[in-house]
Amino acid sequence: MKDLKMVINVLLVEKKDIILSIICGFIAGITAVALFSASGYLISKAALAPPIYTLMILVASVKMLGIISALSRYGERYYSHRGTFTMLSNLRVSFYEKIEPLAPGIFGKYRSGDLLARIVGDVEALQNFFLRVFYPPIVLLLIFFCTIFFTSFFSFEVALILFVGYLLTTVLVPSYFALRQRKIDRRVRGSRAELSTEVTEFLYGFRDLKIYQQLEGKQKQLSKSSAVYMQEQEQESVHNLFSQATNTFLSLMVTVCVLAIGAYLVVKGELDGIYLAMLVMVSLTVFENTTPMAIFPSHLQDSKLAASRLVSVVRNESAAIKMKKQENFQTDLSPKIEVKNVRFTYPNESRLTLENVSINLESGTKTAIVGPSGSGKSTLLQLMLNLYYVDEGEILLNNTPINDLLKESIWENTNVVLQTNHFFYGTIRDNLKLAKDGLNDYDMQEALAKVDLGHFKLDDSVLEKGENLSGGEKQRLAIARAMLKNAPLWLLDEPTSSVDALTEAEIYQHIFDIASEDTLVLVSHRLTGLEKMDQIIVMDHGKIIETGNFQSLMESKGYFYEMKMIEQNVFLGV
Repeated sequence: MKDLKMVINVLLVEKKDIILSIICGFIAGITAVALFSASGYLISKAALAPPIYTLMILVASVKMLGIISALSRYGERYYSHRGTFTMLSNLRVSFYEKIEPLAPGIFGKYRSGDLLARIVGDVEALQNFFLRVFYPPIVLLLIFFCTIFFTSFFSFEVALILFVGYLLTTVLVPSYFALRQRKIDRRVRGSRAELSTEVTEFLYGFRDLKIYQQLEGKQKQLSKSSAVYMQEQEQESVHNLFSQATNTFLSLMVTVCVLAIGAYLVVKGELDGIYLAMLVMVSLTVFENTTPMAIFPSHLQDSKLAASRLVSVVRNESAAIKMKKQENFQTDLSPKIEVKNVRFTYPNESRLTLENVSINLESGTKTAIVGPSGSGKSTLLQLMLNLYYVDEGEILLNNTPINDLLKESIWENTNVVLQTNHFFYGTIRDNLKLAKDGLNDYDMQEALAKVDLGHFKLDDSVLEKGENLSGGEKQRLAIARAMLKNAPLWLLDEPTSSVDALTEAEIYQHIFDIASEDTLVLVSHRLTGLEKMDQIIVMDHGKIIETGNFQSLMESKGYFYEMKMIEQNVFLGV
């Protein structure tokens, strides 16, 4: 129930619809009981041939109760569904507001298919919380209280039977099935998340599966996950139907008991026979309202699991964010970056990615971070962007801890080119306009020319993820976007790995011209063109093993020197 507090807080925003739903539901239920009890009394009374005006009053009362019941039932449906849809809308907004500050680091903890299942499936599952869990028990309690109170005026024994029936059908039996429902719902939700993940990966990796002729194996795995999910759903449905059948059987047994006890009391003269049919009709009608309680455990458990899965995504991370009041990172000058004794491990991994890393990047300097694949270069760059939280140590921007700064303000003042850059379906112009507002066509065309994409037109189409662009074109388009942003901090991660050497040299020349006064950090495997760097940091296995400028590192003939010699032998043949 603790995780459901978030849902309840969002739900209580719509107090008006909640109150109106309860009022209309109560009126609909109590008038239905009154309608059938009046009908039973009318039948019994008519058999005694009373005056016509008596029958007319009873008939008019029955009609009036029928109209009130229908209108109030419509009102209940209207207000409850309006409240539900508004609640879902508010819940989505609330969840996205909590999850938005966690991106993109959150993608390192959760698979995309699992996140999709939570954001879509679990939020949708919570639509039943208000309709099936929150207000129906309140309405049912009010209806039974009034009905038992009314019945006690005619027969205390019958009122007692109704009370026992109420406890059975709304408390004891649902509680029993709720205990059995937990394990079933947990399996259903887990299998659905697994299926969503498998489907997402199947669609994303379809081309590679096709090329490597592994499509059939993946299809079998997907079919297996689908079959497991369907089997779990079937078991859940059987369980719910059995719960409903049990509740209905008990309700009918209560009515049979009312009839039997009522007949016995009539024979003993303790109950007027004219009221027997009325009491039986009251029992039949009031227990119709207990039908939703049969599936109450299923919806309650489903809501608990859905809320738990949603809250678990944002619980720890949101708490960490709210611990300190964050401020904006604003600077008109090139920032200074300090990394002090940073240790970092990716979520759910035991391998230490960075170990006791300390560097100092002065304002306006140009720094290259080099080293073999897996040495932690890209990770260090992402920590500077505050995409992840360090395990130990700290990173400072202009002497301010990076965790005390709003992530958005850091990104706003940074030109970023990562190894993988996303491109949206649209045009070249649409994708360049992401850099900043107010760009004109001339600025965008000039930026394209600087990265050797001058042959592109701004209206040329870009497919989803840039599927119609080559790897080098994607990188150059991302660099053009960074150039247009022109912020005082540059963080570049292998920005030209798919670009030929001549074009790479031209692009770097333009970057250095634009960033002449800016702080620039370049992660690269290539060791060419690093002579202009103020500082070169050499990393291996998450540690810094050498630091210096190009000349000093070559003179020391250490790790950097050996890598440079190997590069020359491989690519230059010397």
